[in-house]
Amino acid sequence: MDAQDLTDLISKTAMLMEQFDRRCNAIEQRMQSLGGELQRTAQQVPSIVRQSADGSLVSLPGLVMEKLGGGLDRPMHDYQQRVAVAGREVESAAQALAGQFRRMERLHRLVVWKTAAAVAGCLALLLAGGVWLSMHYARVIRDNRLDAETVQAYNRADIARCGDGQLCARVDLKGRRFGDHGQYLPIKPR
Repeated sequence: MDAQDLTDLISKTAMLMEQFDRRCNAIEQRMQSLGGELQRTAQQVPSIVRQSADGSLVSLPGLVMEKLGGGLDRPMHDYQQRVAVAGREVESAAQALAGQFRRMERLHRLVVWKTAAAVAGCLALLLAGGVWLSMHYARVIRDNRLDAETVQAYNRADIARCGDGQLCARVDLKGRRFGDHGQYLPIKPR
């Protein structure tokens, strides 16, 4: 649910409440006017009683009750109906709002899961890249490493640099020759 829908829903709810207030005020005014009418009728009762000494005294209570009942029953019934309609409208709006909140909650949960999945994916890629780099450089180090015996032999040999970055060695001319054609001679120790 976006902000516009929420604003529309709040606006409609406010409009319903305003209509409800207007209706309640109208009913209250009607009740006040009926109360005034009732007071006027009650004030007229003593004079009517005095004037009806010929037997109309018996019909007076029935007439008063009929006037009062007719004057109050209809506005009360109308008021109750309007309150019931307004209540149903408010309940409907509240249910719609609750539905919107549930949809927002589902959307929020979905965004959280997607974010967590993206972070987990990035971490997995980072871990895989780290493992690959470690294995790659371990291979490079292994390929470039000299074995211990070769290093020890270099350390014992009498070798020096001689011009243009070349190596020169003091060889044992009397020593045994090596290679396919006997082209290698042993280097004298230091």
